[in-house]
Formats: sequence, C-alpha cells, structure tokens
Amino acid sequence: MTQTPRIAVILGTTRDSRFGETPAQWILERARARGDWEVELVDLKSFDLPLFNEVASNAWMPSEDAAARKWQEAIGQFDGYIFVTPEYNRSITGALKNALDQAYVEWNRKAFGIVSYGSVGGTRAAEHLRSIGIELQMAATRSAVHIGGSDFFAVHPLGGDPKPIAAIEGSIGGSADAMLSELDWWTRATMAARQG
Repeated sequence: MTQTPRIAVILGTTRDSRFGETPAQWILERARARGDWEVELVDLKSFDLPLFNEVASNAWMPSEDAAARKWQEAIGQFDGYIFVTPEYNRSITGALKNALDQAYVEWNRKAFGIVSYGSVGGTRAAEHLRSIGIELQMAATRSAVHIGGSDFFAVHPLGGDPKPIAAIEGSIGGSADAMLSELDWWTRATMAARQG
C-alpha cells in the first residue's frame, strides 16, 4: 500500500470563546511533524450544520440537507481522525455529537484518536466519544491526550495567565506520541482492509 493516510483533526466545539483551537493547533503540528501523513484541520464552526433532522441516517438513505451532504463529503475524504473536544456536563459537545450523527458511512471502518480537555482531562467526554465510535463502526486508539487538573489551568484562560501548550508537553507529550502511533497503525490497517 503506497497511499499516504489522510488525517483530519476535527475541532469539536463551536463557541465563540472556545479554547479548543489551542490544543487543536498543537496536535495538528505534532501530527504533521510525523512526515508520513497528510493532515488537515476540520473546524466544525466552518460548517453550518443544522440539528440532525433527516428521515434516517445516511446508512439507510441519502441525506436531504445540503449542509449535511457537504459535511459528509468533507469528512469522507479522510482515512482517520483526531477529535479535539472539551467535556461539557460529562460528555462531548452538542455540536460534535450532531456532526457525528450527520454522517454514518463516511466514518465506517476508520480509526480515530482523541485530545480532550477540562478539569478532569475530558475523560468522560472521551469515553462517550469512544462509545459513539463503536456504533459508527470505528476503531479507537487506546491512548489519548487528556489535558486536565493543574495542566489544564496552566494553559486555559480560566487559570489567569495561560501558558502555551508547549509548557505542559512533559505531561502530555508521551500520550500524544502513543496516540499518534496507534492511530497510524489502525489507520493503515483499516485502509488496507477497505482496499482489500
């Protein structure tokens, strides 16, 4: 297999005051530094997705909404994904859940990793995302990046004087490397299986 994996870093929050751009840019640069992937940032805010209102999932029939079809086309071109999500009330954002629901076949048999953040590292959001991924027939990496506790408050504006994420790489860099390595294996494995 000679095809270069195409990986999307999906920024899973759309709030005007979002912090997500910071970890998304950090993991985007780290993923690009590998040199063996094509990596692109996909910002949910750039897609004007309505709330899911189709007759059924596109697993059963084509979506009628033009914005949903545009989203499906955009994400369908990737071989793997890195979801960057905060934890809102013990889960992922409503915007990310809606975006996941707006597609089905485009996610199938592809791999994903997670960068999550919040006071407890976004761990509950990550677990919900993994469960959703199972239903979408996706393969999740075991390793994930969790920015939480004192690390979170060191880099988030809530902490008062935010530092760049590079300041906490000692805490999260190893997890990032492990997640990216696992994502590479699963992405290449699922690419080979889909081509076969």
